[in-house]
Formats: sequence, structure tokens, C-alpha cells
Amino acid sequence: MPEDKEQAVELDGVVSAVLAGTMFRVKLRNGHEVLAHISGKMRKRFIRLVIGDQVKLEMSQYDTEKARIVYRL
Repeated sequence: MPEDKEQAVELDGVVSAVLAGTMFRVKLRNGHEVLAHISGKMRKRFIRLVIGDQVKLEMSQYDTEKARIVYRL
């Protein structure tokens, strides 16, 4: 039985607010704002994010309110 892996949608955005617990509010290019958290690799390497940073996000196609930050541009 083939395993059907869920595909994540990759988007670009700008950090608009820094929240508690490594959570961020990110504004996408289309004006939509999402709640995002840092991926494990970024957390492991102590990548710091501030307001105004451009980031690359991965978002599930089923939940468009939450995302994971995978890269700082």
C-alpha cells in the first residue's frame, strides 16, 4: 500500500510580531497573517528572528492559520 505523504505549501512572508514561546506573527505577500513557530533546525542553530525579517514558511494545505518557519532570507 503506497504511503501518501502530505505536501506542505511553501510561502514567503515578513515577521510582523514576536510572541512568547518562539511564536511569531508573519504577514504573507497576499496580506494574510498567520501564526508561525520556528522549525527544529533553526532552534537548534540558535537562529534569531526580529520584526521585519523575511522568512520562508511551510504551511499545511488543510490549516491556513498556522505555519512553520524553515528559513530566514
